[in-house]
Amino acid sequence: MMCLTFVGATSQSIAQTPQTVATPNPNGPKFKFEGGDVHDFGEVAEGPSAEYTFKFKNVGKEPLIIQNANASCGCTTPEWPKEPILPGKTGTIKVSFNTTGRGGQPFDKSIFLTSNAITDRERYELRIKGTVKKAVEKPVEKKGNK
Repeated sequence: MMCLTFVGATSQSIAQTPQTVATPNPNGPKFKFEGGDVHDFGEVAEGPSAEYTFKFKNVGKEPLIIQNANASCGCTTPEWPKEPILPGKTGTIKVSFNTTGRGGQPFDKSIFLTSNAITDRERYELRIKGTVKKAVEKPVEKKGNK
Protein backbone atom coordinates (compact mmCIF):
# COMPACT_ATOMS: atom_id res chain seq x y z
CA MET A 1 0.00 0.00 0.00
CA MET A 2 2.80 2.36 0.84
CA CYS A 3 4.37 1.72 -2.55
CA LEU A 4 1.14 2.63 -4.40
CA THR A 5 0.84 5.88 -2.51
CA PHE A 6 4.41 6.83 -3.47
CA VAL A 7 3.83 6.08 -7.17
CA GLY A 8 0.59 8.06 -7.13
CA ALA A 9 2.32 11.05 -5.55
CA THR A 10 5.11 10.91 -8.12
CA SER A 11 2.64 10.79 -11.02
CA GLN A 12 0.75 13.72 -9.62
CA SER A 13 3.88 15.88 -9.25
CA ILE A 14 4.97 15.05 -12.84
CA ALA A 15 1.56 15.95 -14.20
CA GLN A 16 1.77 19.36 -12.52
CA THR A 17 5.16 20.24 -14.09
CA PRO A 18 4.53 22.95 -16.70
CA GLN A 19 5.82 22.24 -20.21
CA THR A 20 7.70 25.05 -21.91
CA VAL A 21 8.18 25.26 -25.64
CA ALA A 22 11.00 27.38 -27.00
CA THR A 23 9.78 30.04 -29.40
CA PRO A 24 12.17 31.47 -31.98
CA ASN A 25 13.38 35.00 -31.52
CA PRO A 26 11.46 37.04 -34.16
CA ASN A 27 14.32 39.56 -34.23
CA GLY A 28 17.02 36.92 -34.66
CA PRO A 29 19.39 36.66 -37.63
CA LYS A 30 18.14 35.08 -40.83
CA PHE A 31 19.79 33.85 -44.06
CA LYS A 32 18.56 35.02 -47.47
CA PHE A 33 20.57 33.42 -50.28
CA GLU A 34 20.82 35.14 -53.68
CA GLY A 35 19.76 32.60 -56.28
CA GLY A 36 18.56 30.09 -53.69
CA ASP A 37 20.28 27.44 -51.60
CA VAL A 38 20.87 24.88 -54.42
CA HIS A 39 23.41 25.28 -57.23
CA ASP A 40 23.30 23.04 -60.30
CA PHE A 41 26.66 22.94 -62.08
CA GLY A 42 25.17 21.00 -64.98
CA GLU A 43 28.10 19.15 -66.53
CA VAL A 44 31.63 19.73 -65.22
CA ALA A 45 34.96 18.33 -66.42
CA GLU A 46 36.70 15.63 -64.43
CA GLY A 47 39.98 16.76 -62.89
CA PRO A 48 39.74 20.36 -61.72
CA SER A 49 37.68 21.29 -58.69
CA ALA A 50 34.20 22.65 -59.36
CA GLU A 51 33.68 25.78 -57.26
CA TYR A 52 30.66 27.90 -56.46
CA THR A 53 30.19 30.83 -54.09
CA PHE A 54 26.83 31.13 -52.35
CA LYS A 55 26.05 34.78 -51.54
CA PHE A 56 23.72 35.62 -48.68
CA LYS A 57 22.36 38.55 -46.75
CA ASN A 58 21.45 38.67 -43.07
CA VAL A 59 17.85 39.89 -43.24
CA GLY A 60 17.37 39.57 -39.48
CA LYS A 61 17.82 42.23 -36.82
CA GLU A 62 20.76 40.65 -34.93
CA PRO A 63 24.28 39.57 -35.98
CA LEU A 64 24.45 36.23 -37.82
CA ILE A 65 27.15 33.86 -36.59
CA ILE A 66 28.07 30.70 -38.50
CA GLN A 67 29.70 28.36 -35.99
CA ASN A 68 30.47 25.57 -38.46
CA ALA A 69 29.98 24.37 -42.02
CA ASN A 70 30.53 20.75 -42.97
CA ALA A 71 29.84 18.74 -46.06
CA SER A 72 28.16 15.39 -46.59
CA CYS A 73 31.47 13.89 -47.79
CA GLY A 74 35.21 14.57 -47.90
CA CYS A 75 35.14 15.48 -51.61
CA THR A 76 33.34 18.75 -50.81
CA THR A 77 34.99 21.60 -48.87
CA PRO A 78 33.15 24.70 -47.60
CA GLU A 79 34.75 28.01 -46.57
CA TRP A 80 32.60 30.36 -44.50
CA PRO A 81 32.99 33.72 -42.73
CA LYS A 82 34.24 33.40 -39.16
CA GLU A 83 33.20 36.93 -38.17
CA PRO A 84 29.58 37.90 -37.42
CA ILE A 85 27.50 39.17 -40.35
CA LEU A 86 25.69 42.28 -39.16
CA PRO A 87 22.01 42.91 -40.01
CA GLY A 88 21.62 44.05 -43.61
CA LYS A 89 25.17 42.98 -44.52
CA THR A 90 26.25 40.20 -46.88
CA GLY A 91 28.58 37.22 -46.73
CA THR A 92 29.70 34.32 -48.87
CA ILE A 93 30.19 30.59 -48.53
CA LYS A 94 32.60 29.12 -51.08
CA VAL A 95 32.14 25.44 -51.86
CA SER A 96 34.72 23.32 -53.72
CA PHE A 97 33.94 19.86 -55.11
CA ASN A 98 36.83 17.55 -56.08
CA THR A 99 35.89 15.97 -59.43
CA THR A 100 38.95 13.70 -59.72
CA GLY A 101 38.00 10.04 -60.11
CA ARG A 102 34.28 10.82 -60.40
CA GLY A 103 33.98 10.92 -64.21
CA GLY A 104 30.66 9.89 -65.70
CA GLN A 105 28.89 10.16 -62.34
CA PRO A 106 26.16 12.50 -61.10
CA PHE A 107 26.67 14.17 -57.73
CA ASP A 108 24.38 15.80 -55.18
CA LYS A 109 26.23 17.06 -52.09
CA SER A 110 24.96 18.84 -48.99
CA ILE A 111 26.69 21.51 -46.94
CA PHE A 112 25.29 21.89 -43.43
CA LEU A 113 25.54 25.27 -41.68
CA THR A 114 25.40 25.45 -37.91
CA SER A 115 24.50 29.01 -36.92
CA ASN A 116 22.32 31.19 -34.73
CA ALA A 117 19.98 31.94 -37.67
CA ILE A 118 16.24 31.50 -37.41
CA THR A 119 15.34 28.31 -39.28
CA ASP A 120 12.79 25.54 -39.08
CA ARG A 121 15.60 22.96 -39.09
CA GLU A 122 18.47 22.19 -36.75
CA ARG A 123 20.99 23.17 -39.46
CA TYR A 124 20.65 25.18 -42.64
CA GLU A 125 21.38 23.09 -45.73
CA LEU A 126 22.98 24.20 -49.01
CA ARG A 127 23.30 21.80 -51.97
CA ILE A 128 25.46 21.48 -55.06
CA LYS A 129 24.69 19.03 -57.83
CA GLY A 130 25.65 18.12 -61.36
CA THR A 131 27.38 15.47 -63.44
CA VAL A 132 31.11 14.97 -63.83
CA LYS A 133 32.04 14.51 -67.49
CA LYS A 134 34.56 11.69 -67.85
CA ALA A 135 38.01 12.91 -68.85
CA VAL A 136 39.15 11.85 -72.31
CA GLU A 137 42.01 9.43 -71.96
CA LYS A 138 44.99 10.27 -74.12
CA PRO A 139 46.43 7.32 -76.05
CA VAL A 140 49.85 6.22 -74.89
CA GLU A 141 52.46 6.77 -77.55
CA LYS A 142 54.55 3.72 -78.33
CA LYS A 143 58.19 4.30 -79.03
CA GLY A 144 59.61 2.24 -81.86
CA ASN A 145 62.95 0.43 -81.77
CA LYS A 146 65.75 2.14 -83.67
